[in-house]
Amino acid sequence: MDILLGLLAIVVVLGLAFLMSNDRKNINYRGIGVMLVAQLLITWFMFSTEIGQNIINAISAVFNKLIEFGNEGVSFILGGVARVDGGSVFFFDVLLLIIFFSTILSVLTYLRILPPIIKYFGGFLSKITGLPKVESFNAVNSIFFGQSEALLAIKSQFHHLDKNRLYIVSASAMGSVSASIVGAYIQMLPPEYVLVALPLNMFSALVIASVIAPVRVTPQNDHVDVREVSKEKSIFEAMGNGALDGGKIALIVAAMLVAFIASLELINWLIQLVFAGVTLQQILGYIIAPLGILMGIAPGEVIEAGSVMGTKIVTNEFVAMLQFEQMLDTMSEKTVGIVSVFLTSFANFSSIGIIAGTVQAIDSEKAVKVSGFGMKLLIGATLASILSATIVGLFL
Repeated sequence: MDILLGLLAIVVVLGLAFLMSNDRKNINYRGIGVMLVAQLLITWFMFSTEIGQNIINAISAVFNKLIEFGNEGVSFILGGVARVDGGSVFFFDVLLLIIFFSTILSVLTYLRILPPIIKYFGGFLSKITGLPKVESFNAVNSIFFGQSEALLAIKSQFHHLDKNRLYIVSASAMGSVSASIVGAYIQMLPPEYVLVALPLNMFSALVIASVIAPVRVTPQNDHVDVREVSKEKSIFEAMGNGALDGGKIALIVAAMLVAFIASLELINWLIQLVFAGVTLQQILGYIIAPLGILMGIAPGEVIEAGSVMGTKIVTNEFVAMLQFEQMLDTMSEKTVGIVSVFLTSFANFSSIGIIAGTVQAIDSEKAVKVSGFGMKLLIGATLASILSATIVGLFL
């Protein structure tokens, strides 16, 4: 029954995307089918085979070791800060680690380790799905870099992008996460679900976007000419710039958390002036509950899980992860997996502004188009998160 409900959820998600499509005659059904099969195979391999489990454990071990190294740096500058009862401080213990992970990412880019992986895997993805090369490159690039960085990497191609192609690259950026903050995520959520979400979200964003905004590009116009990802002249410059970028991200996330959590408390206080004991999270939980049940979440847990998922959409993933972290011990493994994968993306209201602002810096005319389909972009990215989470639920 759970498998049937999961398959029904996938049909519902694709059906909603189909209803939103602006060019149903040109939908690339072959490419969509290939990507759905790829998602099922990846999830089955990671969760149902010993080799897959070993790969997840090995990657998790690498991240945990990097977190240890990062903690050494954090401890050095905060050695004199007293901790009450040995407790943790989110900004110190989670956000500051983003600086170290951003540094590692910058160095790997400077050493030309990441760029070939992104380029050739993007080309392979384009070949097996029939998607244009720019969209495929951007999708792979979005696994490693944040929304702004991924779009900036293809800025030289923006003059080629019509409205539909612009939607796809924006959806890939919103439906992804940056590798520099994965270390922060796995300190709040089970690492295996965060890690499997990375490739699944790449495919899900492309699947949903390819239904909503189909594209057909002639072979002579299908080329990718992206700028050099790294401009640093030495490894030390790469380290310095990576650290500064990571610091900016940490401060931005901290500022957003202060704003969103405080605003959420204000909204709940206003709601409770009229409806005692009711919170926005509970309201969102009831709204999302029907779809949550189809995704595979147990009926007894769906309201709480739905509240976390709704919180992520109206605030951001960090606010929702902090909320969900407190529930991990009380939820079933299946619910934990489904919700964790759903949370591992940038699909929220604030991302509309981030993407529109980035495009504005690249091409003001294109920014007008992005702002015009902002809500459609958020809905599509949210459907992509639901698709990824549902597929994981099929194997738990």
